[in-house]
Amino acid sequence: MNYTISDVARISNLSVHTLRFYDKEGLLPFISRNKSGNRVFSALDLNWVALICCLKNTGMQIKDIKQYCDWAKEGSKTGEIRKELFNNHRTTVLNQIEELKKNLELIDTKIAFYDNPENAILMDNLAESCGRSLIPYEATKGKKTLVSC
Repeated sequence: MNYTISDVARISNLSVHTLRFYDKEGLLPFISRNKSGNRVFSALDLNWVALICCLKNTGMQIKDIKQYCDWAKEGSKTGEIRKELFNNHRTTVLNQIEELKKNLELIDTKIAFYDNPENAILMDNLAESCGRSLIPYEATKGKKTLVSC
């Protein structure tokens, strides 16, 4: 089955403009064109678009995705280097996940703080205190520390 660029935009939740940009950047090396010059996408091309979205959504830069596409066009002789690219990116994604987990832990701590009704008094006192003195830093043993407000 073949798909138009509008079909792919709808399926992938990307704009037609973004798909054209990806094509111009060399990220869609395998799509064909019909007699009118319009892009024609196959089911395999949809998988390729999904891979590009995955890599982009996980922080891979366009230039690195382009490099992967160039290696893919060269065939099996670049298999090991492509695998290395994915292994490196996987490590990056795992590091991002760990950072997100730490951030989520802090957010959960704040939610738990607000869930405790006894903290309402503390929050009111803190807000009142900050309203009187908005000094952003205070000296503590010669070091600057941020005042919690």
